[in-house]
Amino acid sequence: MSSALIETRNLSRRFKSGEEYIEVLRGVNLRVDAGDTISIQGESGCGKSTLLNLMAGLDHADGGEIFWDSKEISKSSNEWLATRRASLIGMVFQSYYLIPEIRALENVMLGGRISGKTENLVERAEALLQRVGLESRMSSLPATLSGGERQRVAIARAMISGPKVLLADEPTGNLDEATGDSIMDMLQELCDETGIGLVLVTHSANYAARMGRSWVLRQGILESDSD
Repeated sequence: MSSALIETRNLSRRFKSGEEYIEVLRGVNLRVDAGDTISIQGESGCGKSTLLNLMAGLDHADGGEIFWDSKEISKSSNEWLATRRASLIGMVFQSYYLIPEIRALENVMLGGRISGKTENLVERAEALLQRVGLESRMSSLPATLSGGERQRVAIARAMISGPKVLLADEPTGNLDEATGDSIMDMLQELCDETGIGLVLVTHSANYAARMGRSWVLRQGILESDSD
């Protein structure tokens, strides 16, 4: 079997609350291969976002291991993590995190500049915005865009560096049902077209059912919810 793009082994994370520690993740094992579509469900505050942050190298585990393309990353420098993350992982959040003072096109281009992948950046950003249906909104500021349009900009920004895995943390959480459905349709189409793996954190059983594998996080333990 080829190496996983991202893999966690016996991952644990705890946070201090007063004099006690809360075990948010306990022995979590998860493997993401090319083209995988995975959902993670669970109650609010159960640790879903913590797990994504650990997988993205944005937080440090208290135990266990995290591998990117077979390399264990816990001892890696922040500089190495940032460089490798830029080519491996794209992230989409419930909040769009767009820069309000710059246009949609420039927000997408910013993702390319951060990753250092600036060749043909304008053309690639324009093509992505066209692909997500915003060809007429490239010059618009975020404040003039609807919630669905802002999320489409955020998705284009996450895709600009050509990641192998997309980590999506409640990407439809701020959207009405119809708009959320259109965002999910677009995410799945993009992943199908490019072969990018998708890890989706969601409260929606409907969206979870669209994924190839489904998991539920309960009391810090990740349990399979797939048939």
